[in-house]
Amino acid sequence: MAHTTENKKPLLNRVRRIQGQLKSLELALEEGSECSAVLQQIAAVRGGINGLMMEVIEGHLRTHLVPADGGHADELDDLIKIFRSYMK
Repeated sequence: MAHTTENKKPLLNRVRRIQGQLKSLELALEEGSECSAVLQQIAAVRGGINGLMMEVIEGHLRTHLVPADGGHADELDDLIKIFRSYMK
């Protein structure tokens, strides 16, 4: 997957952010935090994972399925908008 190699640094930054969110979740559970705080941390982790997934999906679509010169840029942009709204 060339797009993951080319965008390796921002993808790894996202993974590291997610690791921090998971660490905060673990700490909240260990400390016996209120349910609302735990749920907020779980939502943050889920949002981070969804954001990472969307970046990889978009890169895959743009690189492998619809080449830049394929003439379907508008349709691809629409599809990516749909995916982004679904992943929120």
